[in-house]
Amino acid sequence: MITLIDVYKVFGRNSLIKEEGGRWMPLTEGYCKTHDGVWEKSLLKGKLGEDFTRELIEDPVKVEIKTEIAESLEQAKKWPKTGNIAIEIRDHGKPSGISTTESEVWIHYLSLKGVIMGGFIFKVDLLRDKIKKLHKSGNLKMVMGGDDNAVQMALLPIKYLFVSK
Repeated sequence: MITLIDVYKVFGRNSLIKEEGGRWMPLTEGYCKTHDGVWEKSLLKGKLGEDFTRELIEDPVKVEIKTEIAESLEQAKKWPKTGNIAIEIRDHGKPSGISTTESEVWIHYLSLKGVIMGGFIFKVDLLRDKIKKLHKSGNLKMVMGGDDNAVQMALLPIKYLFVSK
């Protein structure tokens, strides 16, 4: 298991925040000028994401990182064509993946031809709830895959990840 700080070290210290006087500081703090109070309101809204990221970095939270891999847009059964991400539920009939992770945060990247195109960050408990709700409503499929077709996966439609269904 790795923490977000491990990931952060790989991608670079100066890309998101700057260390000043031994404390982590968002680049936006003290770097932008305001015009008629509009920027302050936007800053307060934007700080929600900054604060969440800071908490992940400063309070070493366990993070599960998965990557959907597609070698081409035409590749069958992959996210660019199906619009789904696959999340492991069981392996050889035993709970695994999202069912057993001890991580608090789940990062799910989408790659195409070896390039990360984007992705999603979920709190694990909210992602588990989303899977249950989508399954109950019939808006996700459960499939078998992996080695020897022994891995049960939930295929979550990307279009339903952040809407109530």
